[in-house]
Parts: sequence; C-alpha cells; structure tokens
Amino acid sequence: MARYFLGIDNGGTLCKAVLFDEGGNEVAQASRKLRMITPQAGFTERDMEELWTENVASIRELIEKSKVDPRTIEGVGCTGHGKGLYLWGKDDKPCYNGIVSTDSRAWQYPEKWEADGTAERVFQKTFQKILACQPVSILAWFKDNHPEILPKVRWIFEAKDYIRFRLTGEAYAEFTDYSGSNLLNLRKREFDRDLLAEFGLQDLYDALPPLKKSSDACGKISAAVATATGLREGTPVAGGMFDIDACAIAMGLVDEQDIAVIAGTWSINEYISKKPVVNKSIMMNSLYAMEEYYLIEESSPTSAGNHAWFVDLFMGAEKVEAEKRGISVYQYADELAASVAPEDQNIIFLPYLYGSNYDPRAKAGFVGLDSHHSKADMIRAVMEGIAFCHFVHLEKLLANRSRTRAIRLSGGAAKSRLWAQIFADVFQLPVETVETQELGALGAAMTAAVASGLYPDLPSAIRGMTQQGNRFEPQNSVKASYRKKYDLYKKVSDALSGLWKEF
Repeated sequence: MARYFLGIDNGGTLCKAVLFDEGGNEVAQASRKLRMITPQAGFTERDMEELWTENVASIRELIEKSKVDPRTIEGVGCTGHGKGLYLWGKDDKPCYNGIVSTDSRAWQYPEKWEADGTAERVFQKTFQKILACQPVSILAWFKDNHPEILPKVRWIFEAKDYIRFRLTGEAYAEFTDYSGSNLLNLRKREFDRDLLAEFGLQDLYDALPPLKKSSDACGKISAAVATATGLREGTPVAGGMFDIDACAIAMGLVDEQDIAVIAGTWSINEYISKKPVVNKSIMMNSLYAMEEYYLIEESSPTSAGNHAWFVDLFMGAEKVEAEKRGISVYQYADELAASVAPEDQNIIFLPYLYGSNYDPRAKAGFVGLDSHHSKADMIRAVMEGIAFCHFVHLEKLLANRSRTRAIRLSGGAAKSRLWAQIFADVFQLPVETVETQELGALGAAMTAAVASGLYPDLPSAIRGMTQQGNRFEPQNSVKASYRKKYDLYKKVSDALSGLWKEF
C-alpha cells in the first residue's frame, strides 16, 4: 500500500499543504494567499485565527483533490517563515496578531543593545547578530509599547510551531526555529534564563515551550482537527523545521561542500558546518536539522518578493498579453529581460522594499534610469539587483570557507532558467536546482517520514525523496560586465546608507 506524507508550509505570502509519496513525488497541493495587515509603516502582521482557518481550508482542499485515503497519510510535518512572533494566551486565544518576519517595528532595539554592550555579551551564547525581526526584539518592543500583553502570554511560538500546536493541542519549540531567535543558548542547546535577563525578558522564561528536534514526534492530529480537515485522527505530527532548513534539506544539503541560496521573500544564503563561525563576519549561526551541524547564514528581506512586486504593480498589460499566449506573466517578464544583455544597461535596482541587508529603514529604488530605458531594461535590473544583494551575503560566507563545489538554488529565481543563469554569472559558480518546486513543504514532509519510521534519519530521507534538476555553468564572457555592475551596486547602496533615516 502506498504511503504518503503531508508537508505544511506557512511562508511570507502563502500557506500551502502539499502531499508527497514516499519517493518525494508531489501528489497534490492546495494553497491560500495570506492577508497581510499593515497598520503602519514597518508593521507586517497576520490575524492568527484567520491564519489557522486558511491552513484548515488548504488541508481539506488537498485531501479532496488528492483522492488519497487519509489512512495512508502516515505523518505530517510543518515549516514556515522564521523570526517574527506568534503569541498564544493563557485564555487559549491569540494575544495579538502574528508578526511576520518582514516586520521592522523593533529596529531601535538591536541598535540600543549594540551601543550598551548587550549584543557583545549575549553573542557568547547565541553566536548571532540581533535583528529587528527576531522574537527577542519584538518582545522587548511589546514590553515597552504594550506592557499589558506579555503577562497574558502562555506560549511564545514561531509560525510553524503555532500551526503544529493547533493541529495537536501540544506546545513545543523546535530547535532550528528557536535557535535563530536570540532566545536560545546555542552552546548548551537550551533556553537560558540569564540570557533572557540580558534583554529584560526573564519573566517570559516559562512561556518558552519544551524543545524538540525536527524529526521528533510532537503529538498527533486531534479529533477536532480530523473532523475539520479530513485527516485521520491520531496521525503523527513531526517537529518540522524553519523553512530555510526545510529548503536546505530538500535541496540535499547534507555536507559542507555546497552553499544553499534561497530566493524567496527573503534572501537566504547558507551552508552547514560542524563548527559555528564566531568571528562576527556573518549574520547568524543556528542549529541545523541534522544535529551535528550548525547552519551558517547570511540573510535579508531583499529577494524575489521585490520581483513579484514589480511584476504585479507595473506589468498589467503584459499579464493580459501573457494570458492570451497561454503563459504566465513571469514567463513574459523573463522574455523581456532576456532581450537585454548584461552590458546593455547600467541601471542599479536596490531591492529594499522590506529593508536592506542591515538597515530595516532602507527603501527600494532604481538609480541610473534615463529616457531611453524600457520596461525590459527595468525588469532585467530588478533580477540583477536581487542577485547582487545575494552576492553581498555570499561573499561573506565564501570568506569563511576554503572551497565551494556549487550553489544549490531554490525559490522564485530557481523557477526561471534566465534568472538561475544570472545567479551563476554574478556568483561565477555553478548553480544547481532540484526538481521539486515546493521545497519547504518537501523538507517538512521528510521530517514526518523520519518520525514515522519510514527512514532512519534525514540523510536517508534525502537519498530517498529528492531529485536533482538543472545545472547552470557561469559564463566567463559576462564576468567583467557583472563585476563592474556589482561594484557600482555596492557604491550606490553605500552612498545612500546615511539617508534612510530621513525617509
């Protein structure tokens, strides 16, 4: 009898339920677009009850579409965006809206902690920079701006841990997500009351759920959820993992030879290592889903979300034309961009709609436009600007490695052959993709396959459930053009860095 595994992915814009067979082949999927609440500049929120309702609807639609007997679904795994914050109350209701990883309301706290020495002290335990979008900063913001909220909190969740809690009724904190929160002592691999005290948050220690590994069993589908979704009551639910881990697992990142690049809402650039990087040259060390490894990460909210914004806002006529031709507007955008060679224009696009690499107040923009430029030039500049921003991160990672075999690429850029080639040409490294489109959901489903006993560990699940896609070799003929343009990108970004506080 066939065996199936469900991966649930709650990212920056969508919730997805994707069903895979034991070989990692996608059987069916269903998704819902998630409503973003933006009460003021820098705030990005989500109604937590609405989020749960949309997840239930996606799972139910998936079960109906797949025609699969729910009794053959042997496990469920969750993934989702990291950082942000989802607070569950002592009254068994959300305490506040969920806060998404693009939120920058707490931008002052990392600056304050850097200035007063807190950041230096806590680094000895967390091995990471403090970011405005991390739970630690947002909790401090609540303490100062909504002090009535925190005493009501029963559980401090990340996105996927909240969804798993609603599926099972059991509260757990999974290592990969919480190790990127600045709330976890990475040396001891445990929550640390003294660490929380450095931020003035020691009273919240008991609101941190018990810690679990990605492939641990973390409860079962409840009777109420079974009725609402069509899943079988008692189906095991795995710990799951942070979406950057889930994608890396689905991309086959099992050793130190490759770097994973995820071009989604966030620019994620990462590799795994048995030792953390503690020279402060990179943004973050966290715990990887394979427990002997750390995940070494450089990231910012500067990636393919900027591309989607441009296409949605400025390519209405092209969307109509694309529909007539039976292609997507993104394929049409690729055709336009492909008509422009790298050396044909020097427009610099800063992909800072949601903040830059290190300044959440930064703004997006085009520099170098003149009257002869076309929409094709602009969409090419958007694709290149996003690749350049990834390369800013990649250079920092490469400085801490002796050798890199290839880049494993996923996210929006991996769906475009043109864009994948741009990444290879900018990086001057081979770029490889994998066959599965829904990498985050596949990685989550792999944890379920391990938790259920089908595979003994995640490396075995990778061997059984992943397939390599295309490989793109860097073109030496455009190396000089891209190096010149990349240098200009950095100069433009640096020149504007002092002005963002004026906007």
